[in-house]
Amino acid sequence: MGTKYKCLIVDDEKPAHQVLMSHINQCEDLECVGNAFSGKEALLFLQKNEVDILLLDINMPLISGLEFLDMITVKPVTIITTAYSDFALESYEKDAVDYLLKPISFGKFLKAIEKAKIFCKNRKESTDEIKDNVLKIREDGLDVLLDIDEILFVESAGNYIKIFVENRSKSYFIYGSLISIKTELPDYFIQVHRSFIVNRKQIVKKELGKVTLHVNIEIPVGRKYQILIE
Repeated sequence: MGTKYKCLIVDDEKPAHQVLMSHINQCEDLECVGNAFSGKEALLFLQKNEVDILLLDINMPLISGLEFLDMITVKPVTIITTAYSDFALESYEKDAVDYLLKPISFGKFLKAIEKAKIFCKNRKESTDEIKDNVLKIREDGLDVLLDIDEILFVESAGNYIKIFVENRSKSYFIYGSLISIKTELPDYFIQVHRSFIVNRKQIVKKELGKVTLHVNIEIPVGRKYQILIE
């Protein structure tokens, strides 16, 4: 048996965990590496553990499943598992690969998992622009190579993003979103605000509502993102 796909179940209801655990246990190439009963638990788990497939409920207290997807930097291949049909479009916009309505039969679960495994394989086989710790971007028709560790933070600006790099005389203004750039950065880049992603290695001071980078730049921290810097 080869390497198993690591699954994390995120749901505030114990029966939902039991159903999904039963389905996972019937698949030889899957293993459940974690059970989180809130978005906060899941955030803490992902900071310390590698996950291939995320089985995510939407309607949870404090942090909903969709809010959770906005908060994580490195996003596992995600299957939404919910009792509500209202959020399918928004889920797919956040790159979920499937949307399963409860109660979830083993047959529907298996079809979603097969789709997720294809996405997992494609991720591993693709060259994802993070080679030798270099990020390649395109600005004004030219390719620019950035040392990832020198990136201080990324700021959203409408349909564009600004990338601020240490020891560079300018910031880089490119078309894109925080969601798209997050997939190209290592997991030590964390979203701290709806408009900011920060290089955790550059943080020298953490306070309620803000962090300070070693170049003496302060970045605001949104209330729901505060847990990520603790």
